[in-house]
Amino acid sequence: MTVGRNGLWLHNVLSCRPAFVAGLRLGIGQCAPSEQKSRRGLVSQVMTITFLAILIYFLGLASPVEAQQAALQGTRVLTLEGDLSLQMREGIDKFLLHELERSIEERQKLWKRDYSSLQAYQKSVEPNRARFRKYVGAVDHRLPVTALEYSSTTLVPAKVSEAESYAIYAIRWPVLEGVFGEGLLLQPKRRPLARVVAIPDADQTPEMLVGLAPGTGAENQFARRLVENGCQVVVPVLTDRKDTWSGNEKIWMTNQPHREWVYRQAYQMGRHVIGYEIQKVLGVVDWFVHDSAGVKSQILVAGYAEGGLLAFYSAALDTRIDAVLVSGYFDSRQQVWEEPIYRNVFGLLHEFGDAELAGLITPRRMIVEHSQVPTIDGPPKAREGRRDVAAPGKLQTPKLDSVRREVSRSISLFPQDSRSHESLKLIAREGAATVGPGSDEALKDLLHGPNATKMRLKPSGKLPIDLRKNFDPAVRQKRQLEELLAYTGSLLRRSGKVRQEFWNQAKPTSVIEWESTSQPYRDYLWDEVFGRFPKATIPANPRARPIADNAKWAGYEVVLDVYPGVIAWGILLVPKDIKDGERRPVVVCQHGLEGQPLDVITDDPKSRAFQVYKSFAARLAERGFVTFAPHNFYRGANAFRQMQRKANPLKKTLWAITAVQHERILDWLSTLPFVDPKRMGFYGLSYGGNTAVRVPTLLDRYAVVISSGDFNEWITKNVSVEDRYSFMFYGAYEVFEFNLGHTFNHGDLAGLIAPRPFMVERGHLDEVAPDEWVAAEYARVRRLYDWIGIPELTQIEFFNGPHTINGVETFEFLHKHLQWPKERP
Repeated sequence: MTVGRNGLWLHNVLSCRPAFVAGLRLGIGQCAPSEQKSRRGLVSQVMTITFLAILIYFLGLASPVEAQQAALQGTRVLTLEGDLSLQMREGIDKFLLHELERSIEERQKLWKRDYSSLQAYQKSVEPNRARFRKYVGAVDHRLPVTALEYSSTTLVPAKVSEAESYAIYAIRWPVLEGVFGEGLLLQPKRRPLARVVAIPDADQTPEMLVGLAPGTGAENQFARRLVENGCQVVVPVLTDRKDTWSGNEKIWMTNQPHREWVYRQAYQMGRHVIGYEIQKVLGVVDWFVHDSAGVKSQILVAGYAEGGLLAFYSAALDTRIDAVLVSGYFDSRQQVWEEPIYRNVFGLLHEFGDAELAGLITPRRMIVEHSQVPTIDGPPKAREGRRDVAAPGKLQTPKLDSVRREVSRSISLFPQDSRSHESLKLIAREGAATVGPGSDEALKDLLHGPNATKMRLKPSGKLPIDLRKNFDPAVRQKRQLEELLAYTGSLLRRSGKVRQEFWNQAKPTSVIEWESTSQPYRDYLWDEVFGRFPKATIPANPRARPIADNAKWAGYEVVLDVYPGVIAWGILLVPKDIKDGERRPVVVCQHGLEGQPLDVITDDPKSRAFQVYKSFAARLAERGFVTFAPHNFYRGANAFRQMQRKANPLKKTLWAITAVQHERILDWLSTLPFVDPKRMGFYGLSYGGNTAVRVPTLLDRYAVVISSGDFNEWITKNVSVEDRYSFMFYGAYEVFEFNLGHTFNHGDLAGLIAPRPFMVERGHLDEVAPDEWVAAEYARVRRLYDWIGIPELTQIEFFNGPHTINGVETFEFLHKHLQWPKERP
């Protein structure tokens, strides 16, 4: 029985068709309108074939028992029902949630606290502090701040306001090359009691925190209350959550909050909007120290909501800060993946919860104020003319019980007789959140510590009046935003030289020298960039059932166990002319974004899957290759993208999971009696082409690698906003990998595939990137292969076509390097 051009017959219909039909139907709603029609057509084709197979059964031409007996040798019968794509994703999601739970206990292994003395303790946690500095991207050398600069013009004076006991000035200070902090200086008219950085929430201006502008109640204007009580106060500007300038007017504007717009670009370069703003805070601390003239004065930091995060992190990083007030932030971070993406810190929960970070402040004073925070239900709604590409994320006031547990957990990290038990204080109201930040109790504790109960704050005074006419804080906000973006752009421009220096220990003088000296870079990529999960922890338990058939090959749907609840799934095509004892090469054929294994096999010329993939797995099987089409779980839009949010705090990416799945697949393929484990290749398109320069880079059992429709100048594609190709204009927020820009571009990843044969397939009309990017990046690969003496093992094919499999020179490449003849007797 044959159906269609390739004679496609879906076997064992009664037991397994619901899985594929449900999966295909799920995909319809997640596809562009142009693809929905072809997906519906594919469902229709499967249903038609299903009807024919059922008819054959009732005519007595085949039986369910015979179909089950046709299952793959060495496997049990696959009985799993439903949408296997969804089941795979849900299994991985549960696994990541479990890993997040385990992280609290596991991270303690990374701490070697020495409680024998204060000096010993500080020294013992310094490696943790250094790693945290790297995680938040606060790694650049700051410019010296010998004085604050008054911000004024002939129209706008530097003095913003003057009250009876203090004056307010508009200021700025140098932070990084081309980056200034800006804000307000509240200068008391007598010697300061303390020197304070008061950090507002992201959507508060400094003027709101001082009382110069509406938006914050007088009782919560803690910057003003501090200066009224004798403190010198600097209030910095933060990047806000509006989307006004998130985009390029010549290309597209987006609905990304400004914080996300900065975050995405910076993250790829090993920086972070959090790190940039910490640098601004610590720049003020630098000035406090420099300006002290040897007279010791308390250096304090206080912050609310987003400012609370920055105050907390700044105090954890800088021991010059004597005390910190964290209002509306301290909590368990186990659900950080639900918060806005600009709070996503790679490796955070791998080593730090809020309790552990508080330990970097101990024995200095830390006051946690349980206050109401702004409710953020998600990014700005996409307005007309803006692309709806922002990542989901919510903010809500932490639950008091949760805050209390995290405070208790922090205290429990120290011996009972430690002074640390006295250094952390929680201020909260029973049954309700504190009304706003900066309560009297919190400010007294910040200023006076153990003596707070004996002290009284001065009553709140009159609100100051802004002397500036028609002051527009949006102008300042735009200037601050543009400085950060320009700085990240400068990192991008210099990144090639930084990567070159990073790679200076790899020696491309011969194959042997390259293999030995490049191995540490493979380990670094796996451990520090992608993240490494343990190998599969349970038996593979391979299950299979017949799925497709034609005159030249038989197809099987295969499921392998990886971790409890986590599977690998795909379709194996086995040529029918394999002789007893013969071992064939195998090609792993990887689909792209939102795809499924059937996409690389289907021969329906009307389907979009066929137009893109050209049935390349089936065509290779017709040439005599064994092929396996694994499912990659990048399907389901934000449902899979949020898994990246769960992986990142664990110091992992989704590639960490994919690598383990492919290890399991390679293990199983190697056991098949008709597969030659030394001749296993990888060929992927689009996201599958992206997989091609990642998974085989880690797993050297892939003997030949082809990247189609993806290989390009990857760092520019992720960071630059000057071209429409950039991921900055798309909803694929999961593609950004922390500090990849300073370590590995696509050419560097391909270099780790060397000396194995590597090929790029590229259509001139492919919208992933321009030919120039592809050619320039590939030139680095070709040069490496030349240097180590194997130029014949790499190749690029340009063809006149779009984002699709071409299957001409790539097929020749596979025949040649997997040593399988094109013509067989």
